[in-house]
Amino acid sequence: MMVEVRAWAHELGFSQIGVAHVDLSDAEAGLQAWLDAGFHGEMQYMAAHGLKRARPAELVPGTISILTARMDYLPEAIGPDWQEREWTALRDPARAQVSLYARGRDYHKVLRQRLQQLADRLQTRVGPMGHRVFTDSAPVLEVELASRAGIGWRGKHTLTLHRDSGSMFFLGEIYLDLALPASEPVTAHCGQCRACLDACPTGAIIAPYRLDARRCISYLTIEQDGPIPIEFRAAIGNRIYGCDDCQLACPWNKFARRNPLPDFEWREPLGDASLLALWAWDEATFLKRTEGSAIRRIGHARWRRNIAVALGNALRQDLAPALRQAMRAALQAERPGASPLLAEHIDWALAQDFSPRSPA
Repeated sequence: MMVEVRAWAHELGFSQIGVAHVDLSDAEAGLQAWLDAGFHGEMQYMAAHGLKRARPAELVPGTISILTARMDYLPEAIGPDWQEREWTALRDPARAQVSLYARGRDYHKVLRQRLQQLADRLQTRVGPMGHRVFTDSAPVLEVELASRAGIGWRGKHTLTLHRDSGSMFFLGEIYLDLALPASEPVTAHCGQCRACLDACPTGAIIAPYRLDARRCISYLTIEQDGPIPIEFRAAIGNRIYGCDDCQLACPWNKFARRNPLPDFEWREPLGDASLLALWAWDEATFLKRTEGSAIRRIGHARWRRNIAVALGNALRQDLAPALRQAMRAALQAERPGASPLLAEHIDWALAQDFSPRSPA
């Protein structure tokens, strides 16, 4: 039967599936230690659910097996030099850098619909069964389950890695009250490499396999409400939504695969936008341009907060005078009517202005 399920999954755009059983008890101590250290930051839902993440049968009573599916998300049109192109973009102070995964359609929508279709086909094959589908939408230990299901191994950056596909993929799960044969886990292949640790701009990967989310740029620009801590603002650079640095640095991502689904084609202008262009979006424009995108969830206030930080970081650079003046003018124009949150970040940004001195 698993041969059929794999064929159905491939038809639906998934790259790989695997099955894990529900006993995750040996993962509980590590999860509790991570929570006790406060590494989850303001993500209170993680603490609220506690060890339920490691107890699938408590989350969905009757669960016996968990099917994990992998879906690659690099668009088909991306070139072979995509990693170098992203590094180049990160060095462009006028550029607005959006995490690769968020440049297409909201992955929650894409995976959830296709996981449900896969579950429906399985139910047609085996008869009535209890099941629930999840895509980063419930207290699920996704990487742990993926590792046990043979999807890959946990990399030192804490993401799932596959030696033939890198880490540029989404994960989704189907909790089942159906007994399916467990997949064979794969061995880890990070070795002595520490590229991801060295690449992290804020030192969020505090040790191999250990992430302090409170320092992570993805957390700071997406999950955290309120002000971005001053000590991390300069390191954010031009990243206005998420951060890919640990994945860009990973040698295994030279094998990252493309997905032909049109859902993952980059939406304009997210693949090549300037900070000034995105700063000009009012709330109505933001909502219209991010419809069906994962970006919408942060709201217009955080969006502008993030761009203000990036503009401040740009002003620290040796810019062309006209560009510098345009950035200063754009920030100053929004200052009078800004919320206290945005005003604080605009003031910080303007204070970063660097004007090159004339040679003595």
